[in-house]
Amino acid sequence: MNGYDSAGRRGEGRVVRNEGHEGHEERTFAALPPAHGKGFAQTWWGRAWLTALEDGAMDAEQVRAGRRLARAGSVGAVTVRPGRVTAVVRGRDRTPHRADVLLDTLSDAQWDRFLDLTVERAGHMAALLDREMPPHLVEDADAAGVHLLPGLGDLEAECDCGAWDHCGHTAAVCYQVARLLDQDPFVLLLLRGRAEGVLLDALQARGADTPGASASAAPRAEGVDAAEAYAAGDILPALPGAPALPPEPGVPPALDTDTPPPPAVEPAALEFLAARTAAAAHLSLAEALREPAGRSAGAEPLSVGQDAVRLAAGDVGSRPGAHGLTAAAGRLAAGSGRSREQLASAVRAWRLGGQAALSVLEEEWAVDGNVLARARAALEAAWEDDERPALRARANRWTVVDEACQLRLGRDGRWWPYRKEGGRWMPAGDAADDPATALATARPEGGEEPSPPEASS
Repeated sequence: MNGYDSAGRRGEGRVVRNEGHEGHEERTFAALPPAHGKGFAQTWWGRAWLTALEDGAMDAEQVRAGRRLARAGSVGAVTVRPGRVTAVVRGRDRTPHRADVLLDTLSDAQWDRFLDLTVERAGHMAALLDREMPPHLVEDADAAGVHLLPGLGDLEAECDCGAWDHCGHTAAVCYQVARLLDQDPFVLLLLRGRAEGVLLDALQARGADTPGASASAAPRAEGVDAAEAYAAGDILPALPGAPALPPEPGVPPALDTDTPPPPAVEPAALEFLAARTAAAAHLSLAEALREPAGRSAGAEPLSVGQDAVRLAAGDVGSRPGAHGLTAAAGRLAAGSGRSREQLASAVRAWRLGGQAALSVLEEEWAVDGNVLARARAALEAAWEDDERPALRARANRWTVVDEACQLRLGRDGRWWPYRKEGGRWMPAGDAADDPATALATARPEGGEEPSPPEASS
């Protein structure tokens, strides 16, 4: 579907496309990252937008479901055009849905009244140029019959899931739009029917025609030194996003050929070393892409058991899905005091986060003092009161009651997602600073039934 990025590339409100046609414009914003903390809207006009959704939706549970989806980063790129907002939203089962939110556009007569009252006060114009929506402007517009912000029932919903009112997908789009409105109120004006460039041109023209109009009330088009503009980087195209981490290290070529190897060369050993090098490169890339960068710096020297896992992570036969460990990996399991299953789990953790992830898998440590206070504060702030899951704590592990999901706190303060598979707790993804983000990774896709809880955590 044209106009948005279903792959969900990240960017804090970055406009990835502008298209002007017949006085209108379509703006597409790259998908926003997961929302940490409680608030989706920081500005008064962003909160007013959410009030229109929350008070106007028929089903409050659908609104809460949309808030959870938006907080987890399930909303793709958002396209805004006059009268309509469109995005692809992935539900809890990861199924993509096209969701649209509709808002009536203003008539030409209403826009004329809005332009007239805006140029009457220099403060209104200056605030808009500063990407702010002054309350007096909205009040003056309301008094003139020009309603900029949506009211009760003004936000209509369309979704291919078949819901007739707001569903979780359209509610998620509304929460994402609130974040965009915080950054730029011209998004609301575009939704009401006029693009930023068209509005500013019209305001400038009216300001010039108004007797005694302040020169500061109209936008100035002054030149900028070319060297300064280049140094600022604003005129340069945006750099592409960071490459995605491959799901696993690359597979080295097989050396099992009819040509006999040279003397003293063991093909199996070379294959093992090549696989280990691929695993090391994969881990280096994972550490480079992980934010904040450089967390692995200063890691303690590896123990014999940890180094065995590092070596096994480069063994092709020890990858998940293989029919068994190779002879080399089997020796590493026995030499490190692990069973074959334990080594496979350790390799999985190592590939997610190296030494830190392995420690979280195999160590259980008491959380107390300031560390416990910070952990509790993070858990308290991660969800709204009506979204917070019931957690059972033991040491550095918080298990979701009646779900096969668990959060483990690393010694570096990050939260690691775990999921029960075949009766064993297995690492489910990379660590996150926010426990809600980590738990969203741990929860199974497709609505699988949780495994029965065990006595131990």
